[in-house]
Amino acid sequence: MTRIYLLRYPKETSNQPIISHLVQRYEVEFNILKADIRPQRDGIMVVELKGQKEKVADALDYLKSLGVQAERLAGKVHRDETKCFQCGACTGICPVGALSINRPTMEVIFDPEKCTACGLCVAGCLSAP
Repeated sequence: MTRIYLLRYPKETSNQPIISHLVQRYEVEFNILKADIRPQRDGIMVVELKGQKEKVADALDYLKSLGVQAERLAGKVHRDETKCFQCGACTGICPVGALSINRPTMEVIFDPEKCTACGLCVAGCLSAP
């Protein structure tokens, strides 16, 4: 199983090797997609976790025990259907394929499971203010 999570670190954990513990203790692979963690400050990290479902669940429990909030990114990011006029400009910008064009309907499809919340699509959106 592979899932993307937004992790919010409390400043008390900013100096701990939390991610390496996920690999060593829980056999969970990780890919850091975005991070802002500084000593003695709250931090955030967008990370892709890959492993057996039970081991990923155990790893998430471990993070929770340290005060790290873990939220599935797929549930946080969405497309505003009232503003999107299906131009497709975002599909060429998305580096992970979360946005694509369904042929032959030419409908823009958003797959939140692939989204890393990089924000590039927003910058390229023709309907964005």
